[in-house]
Amino acid sequence: MSENLYSQSTYKTSSSYIIPADFPDLDVIRVDDTYYMVSTTMHFMSGCVILRSHNLVDWEHAAYVYDELEASDGETLRDNRGVYGSGMWAACLRHHNGKFYVSFVANDLHKTFLFTADKIEGPWKKSEIEGFYHDMSILFDDDGRVYCVSGNMNITLTELESDLSAPKKNGVQKVIIRDNPEKVALGYEGSHIYKINGKYYVFLIHILKGKMRSEACFVSDKIDGEYTGGDVLCSDLAHWNSGTAQGGIVQAPDGEWFSVVFQDHGALGRIPVLVRVKFVDDFPVFSNGVAPESVTVQDLRPDYVYKPLYSDDFTAPAWQWNHIPNKSLIELERARFCVKTDKTCINITQAANTLTQRTFTEDCAGSVTLSASEICDGDIAGLGALEGEYGFIGIKNEGGKYFLIAAEHKNDYSPWTRGIPDTSEPVIIEQKEISFENTRSIKLRLVFSLHYQAENVQCQYFDSQKDEFVNFGKPILLRYTLDQFVGVRFALFCYSTKQAGAKATFTNFKLELL
Repeated sequence: MSENLYSQSTYKTSSSYIIPADFPDLDVIRVDDTYYMVSTTMHFMSGCVILRSHNLVDWEHAAYVYDELEASDGETLRDNRGVYGSGMWAACLRHHNGKFYVSFVANDLHKTFLFTADKIEGPWKKSEIEGFYHDMSILFDDDGRVYCVSGNMNITLTELESDLSAPKKNGVQKVIIRDNPEKVALGYEGSHIYKINGKYYVFLIHILKGKMRSEACFVSDKIDGEYTGGDVLCSDLAHWNSGTAQGGIVQAPDGEWFSVVFQDHGALGRIPVLVRVKFVDDFPVFSNGVAPESVTVQDLRPDYVYKPLYSDDFTAPAWQWNHIPNKSLIELERARFCVKTDKTCINITQAANTLTQRTFTEDCAGSVTLSASEICDGDIAGLGALEGEYGFIGIKNEGGKYFLIAAEHKNDYSPWTRGIPDTSEPVIIEQKEISFENTRSIKLRLVFSLHYQAENVQCQYFDSQKDEFVNFGKPILLRYTLDQFVGVRFALFCYSTKQAGAKATFTNFKLELL
């Protein structure tokens, strides 16, 4: 690639928090003047999001790798349990010999998937890699051999067939790095492997007992070891009492190295952080061991205008379905979303065809106009703040009467509890009867305040007499738990508790950064 490609580049200084939203488990590459970054999307569809940037700071949507994985009873919510806290995790993104590769495991399906494409936008071809490789990372070595590293606690190196279809017969397979189970709350995982200047580097995340998330690195002269190293970053940022770790590294055209890791931000989710990396005596030093508040980067296309990662347009890629939708039950236009029910259930997490979007920044709000005149006895439709502990504002039909309700769902899970389905009804904290005319068009709003140890959402509705949104019910406390393993999202939902056939229409969604 000609050096003229970067002749117009400049430098910019930015907050190290490059995206104030839930984009965890990051892997990043550069192809010419463009960076691509992949992130975990769990049970949301379309899934496996890839973002694009020319400076590592400003990002926009580039692609989803798949519309759906497999239409199981869990991934479609037919079982009223779903695959919360599961789905696709921690993808590896590579570009090799003109082709893009994405690989990851789907925990509910117990499979390892491989997707390939000639262009980042796709189409992506799906196949499987024989075996199960937790938090895998692929290395195309200079001699044509292919390897992956994966695992938790014990990190395993596995040589793969050249087409990545399976472990290579009689190939290398050995544990190359071990954590100490007596000293850690979370053993090594989140593998990223690279070959740099003839040496092999494996980057990992773990949590020592009594400490926060930490980034570690091990290096070897040979692919199969011996690997030596240790922690390279154990640092809080912005007083969140949470470490910045787990992510890939990438080199800019000017020779500088960077890592994109994440930091836990409570209910908002896991937030990408950009950290400068320097190699000293062939070992990486992460920002002198302290997570930076700002970072200066080379901007390869300073005049490029990025599309925002949030949107009021229902057809924009910012929106994802909560599990695989039944498209025969939905109508989707730029400013209108209509959904019908074809089953009964008892809460939002069981509701199919729910449309979601990430919250963005610690202070944001979202409003939407709901028409619920076609919901029947036992039906509920509304605007939700969806995660493990959630709340919502909506309309309920009870005995032919319509009620505006605010509701919440709490659990007694520890933050580390996974695999427990939500089988309880939400608790109504405020309600009032409204006229049938109001159900034809009522404006609902959620106002988020997602600051450290004070995360909450306030439900509001539009009072036509006051000509403003007014609070409805008390603020609902939110909490990030691993039963869903995602940051809180706006959710447009409708479900039937007695008899299927409800219909709700949402129009004119508006997301505000406050």
